[in-house]
Order: sequence, then structure tokens, then C-alpha cells
Amino acid sequence: MTKTHNVRPSGLYRPSFEHDSCGFGLIAQMDDRPSHWLVRTAVDSLARLTHRGAIAADGKSGDGCGLLLKKPHAYMETIAAREGIELETTFAVGMLFLNPDRGLAERARGILDESLSAEGMTVAGWREVPTDPSVCGREALASMPQIEQIFINAAPEMRADAFERRLYIARRRAEKRINGDDRVFYIPSLSSRVISYKGMVMAANLAQFYPDLEDDHLEASLCVFHQRFSTNTWPQWRLAQPFRYLAHNGEINTIQGNRNWIRARSAKLVSELLPDFESAFPLVYDHDSDSCSLDNVLEALLAGGMDVFRAMRVLVPPAWQNYDTMDADLKAFYEYHRMHMEPWDGPAGIVLTDGRYAACVMDRNGLRPARYVVTSDRHITLASEIGVYDYDPASVERKGRLKPGQMLAADTHTGELLLPRDIDTRLKSRHPYRKWLRANKSSIKSSLDS
Repeated sequence: MTKTHNVRPSGLYRPSFEHDSCGFGLIAQMDDRPSHWLVRTAVDSLARLTHRGAIAADGKSGDGCGLLLKKPHAYMETIAAREGIELETTFAVGMLFLNPDRGLAERARGILDESLSAEGMTVAGWREVPTDPSVCGREALASMPQIEQIFINAAPEMRADAFERRLYIARRRAEKRINGDDRVFYIPSLSSRVISYKGMVMAANLAQFYPDLEDDHLEASLCVFHQRFSTNTWPQWRLAQPFRYLAHNGEINTIQGNRNWIRARSAKLVSELLPDFESAFPLVYDHDSDSCSLDNVLEALLAGGMDVFRAMRVLVPPAWQNYDTMDADLKAFYEYHRMHMEPWDGPAGIVLTDGRYAACVMDRNGLRPARYVVTSDRHITLASEIGVYDYDPASVERKGRLKPGQMLAADTHTGELLLPRDIDTRLKSRHPYRKWLRANKSSIKSSLDS
């Protein structure tokens, strides 16, 4: 464990040599009915994954755990009113890790405020997040940031998707200005859809560290959780998972090549929805974990207009090349996208949410287990192992496991459970690559044959 804010491994230690084996899961009420029961159940499930994480010699410092919740809208409105913060109908909440140095923290607040204002948004106010440092060990306390929340009102008439994109661009611009002088500064989440609670605490103590999570008024309908066995990077508060969209169990064994290709292709990454996309570059950094880099690229694809299914299948495709019985249109989808992105190869099990979908993806190796249960009260629970969630066996309506290369999702807007075949149907029918493929079928075949 590090005792400094700026982590600079030296000597024989090299983060690139490391690998990991974490615990992950998700729970969602498929009809989007929020409850504190769901939050409490997610916290309890996370605590049962403690054996998947590392513990420092002080016995209280963990190497990272956390929750990524669908934004508890009503709770955040109540908190804002209590703090004298005036919110519009459409608002976002950011969770920030600030430097304990007051001067650096004030500078970071000012730059973020400036970046948000430049995008037409209004900072409604700040809140110091209640925490209980007594549950932290010596190692965690030595690098503990100041934790605050920022409330942002959308510009008038700004649509939800556009709001998320401008939050993304404003955040990246602020990060690039701040991180050169302040490596403690980090934004775990800045969104109108989700919020993150994470840190270097023991999983069983997360809710005690963040009293918000113990408040019965904090209700959510969807939560992704993660316990991190930190061997792919040195433990840091900012590298606890989940990240802004996903949590990852395993390692990306192709990470150096993936990062290099993203850098090389940055000039070709364009989107009509983000005319200033280049201001978000670079998308990845070598000092981040492999999971963090994967999350950064996923959020860039989503900001550029991809839906969550297409983006994840572009990044983590199944083993499709020699699958002779695969549907021809589905295979064409992967043939097209392989020209734009190399697989981020695991072993990898990934859970993720964008505030609407609760999803899980297995890479083509399939070496990280993921089992799910759907109960009669319309909750779906998925985890890297059984036993994290107590349920009545008589209430089980469906259960199973994801096989190599499969993807599963619950849509909290429609209440649908999307099985792998349902997602495959969406992939092959909803995207404009098909017309291009028909026009270039012969040249693609020649390229593949060669």
C-alpha cells in the first residue's frame, strides 16, 4: 500500500507485469422501482466478496471496493434542498476526490466550475460528503482525498443525451488542466444518470464510511458493485472500482497494444455529436489500470453516439472468426467492426450500467464466471460467484450463467431481460454497417482470405 498521494513505483516494481482477480456483481429491479432494500442488498453482497480483495497489514485498509448506483434522484433533491442548493428538473451530481491541500482543492473547484460554465451548464452548489474515517486503516488514511459532491443544472432546453456529452467534455478539459499539478484530483462520476461511492476501505465498512448509503431515504433501482484484488496497479483511491460505467474481473492481456492503437487512431475518431471530440484526448494513460483504460474508451464510444451493446461488442467481441454456424448478418457485424478496433482480450468478466441497462459481458476466453438469478419480485442479481445474495429458492423464475463471449442485460425502461440471442438480434439489425458491407463484400472476403 502507498503512503503518498502521488504514486510513483520505483525499483523492480512494474505495474505492467501485474494481473488481478476481483469480485463483481450487479442487482437491478427490472421495472425501475427504486428501494433502499436494493442498496442495502448490494452493500451486503459486496461484503461477501471481501475474500476477493487484499487487506493491508493494518487490517482495515482495503485495496478498493465500491458501488455504482443509478442516481437516487429524490434523495439528491432532498440533500440539495438541505444544503440550500437550487436544482432544475434536469441536473447532474458529481462525486469528486479533491486534494487535502486547500489551495489545490480550491484551484480544482475553480477550473471545473469554469469548464462546466463554458459548456452552458450551471454549478448549483457543492456538498462535503459525510464520511467516517475511523473505519479506514493507516494506509488508506495516508492517501485519503477530500470527498465532495458537485450539483450541476443543465442548460435550458438541453436534452438528456446532450447533457451527458457536455458533462463528459467539460470533465475531460478540467482533468487535463488539473492533473498536471495535482494527481490526487479525480472524478469518480459526473453524470445525470449514475453516481459512484468507492474507496480504499474494507467492503464490510463501505456503508459506514459513506453514511449516505445507510440512509433509508437513499433509494436506487440499479447497482453495480466490485471488490478489487489490486495486483494490476498499486492500490489507490482513484483506481477502486467500479469506474464510470463498468467494473471488471480479470485482466486485459492485450492492454499495451490496445492503448497504442487507441492513441494511433485518435485522429480518426470523429462524431457529429461531439464536434470538439479532440478536446477529450488522450483517452488512455499508461499509469491507469487496464480496467480504467477500458472504461475510458467505452465512455468515449458512448459519448460519440454508440449504444451500449454495440460499444461493448466492438471492444470485447466473441470468438466469431471460425464460428461457421453463426448468423451471417451477425458475423458481418463483427467483420466490419474488427477493422476499427482490436479486441480487448481477457480473461475478462465485465458488469456495467449507463443508468438504464444493467449488463454483463464475458470475453471470448470465458475464464471469469458470472451467474445470474431472476426472482418473482422482478429483481435480477448477477455475481462472480453464488452466495452473495440471499433469496428464497421458491421465488426463482430464471437462473443461469454466461458462457464465453456472451452478453446479458436488463432494461429498466422496458422491464425486459435481454438474453444473448436478443442482444445479437439487436446488433445485426440496428446499425448502418450492413449497406456498406453489401457494397464491399468481395473486397472484405479477399482481405480475410489473405
